[in-house]
Amino acid sequence: MASTVQGLAYQAFGLQIFSEFPLPELPLADGPGLNGSVAVIRGELAERWEAIPKITPSVGVLAREVMFEVKGRAVFSVQDGIRITVDPLAGADMDSVRLYILGSCMGVLLMQKQILPLHGSALVLNNRAYALVGQSGAGKSTLASYLMEQGHLMLSDDVIPVIVQDGKPLAVPGYPQQKLWQQSLDYMGMNSSGYRPLFERETKFAVPVHDRFQKEPLPLAGIFELAVSEENGPVTVQPVNGMERFHTLFNHTYQKAMIDRTGIREWHFGMLASFMNRLPIYRITRPQQGFSAPQQSELIYDTIQPMTEEG
Repeated sequence: MASTVQGLAYQAFGLQIFSEFPLPELPLADGPGLNGSVAVIRGELAERWEAIPKITPSVGVLAREVMFEVKGRAVFSVQDGIRITVDPLAGADMDSVRLYILGSCMGVLLMQKQILPLHGSALVLNNRAYALVGQSGAGKSTLASYLMEQGHLMLSDDVIPVIVQDGKPLAVPGYPQQKLWQQSLDYMGMNSSGYRPLFERETKFAVPVHDRFQKEPLPLAGIFELAVSEENGPVTVQPVNGMERFHTLFNHTYQKAMIDRTGIREWHFGMLASFMNRLPIYRITRPQQGFSAPQQSELIYDTIQPMTEEG
């Protein structure tokens, strides 16, 4: 594939990525990818976009191809788990186009390769990976940033690739960048003037974390789902049990709306079921107001300590 793509070879998500577009957020590849390779190419997609059956006005699916249109920016095609084709509009902001390549496109591509993409942040605690998941506004990025300030490495932000190795889940590194809201930067005492705003989101910023990045895959030892209470009570942690564990994993699968539309429900169900009972899942509930990352972190430490001693 390297000989067919005129560009650089990068690595992220366990993939060797040959791209015609500069992807400065990604480290250069130093060898083959754990999960194979992918090409990111420029191509004309207007005719294919017109012809492909639409499942929404902005998304089309046909066999092993998923296409989507982002108004004012580009049309994207993700095929067979090996190719992303991008057709940018004239004058499109390429920073924003890259966000879709590294976000939505990669999420779909990972599912095509039958790699589970969890939506959240993964941190390294006691040499194991733990995922922080939750709805928008639950505080994933703030808690992840706080844990990194305490000396823990980040393994992935936003999209966490998970594979099964010897029957156990393995978390694969994404790339060394966090996306942080202005409020998170304020909580952490970080000046936003040194970071690049993400497209049309003037209060969300790209924060490089090269010196605090875990480059090798690690066993995924647990998941913490973050939730917000309307009451001004204490921060609490509770185990998630039974079939609710399955629903938690399903609800925090990145691009989960594409599961049925791309015909991978059976694989996805089997993937979750294969390690559902081997993966501890907890729910941390915090009050809506105030900065509670220190209390959440203490609960996480207290929760994982017995698991670490057993392991």
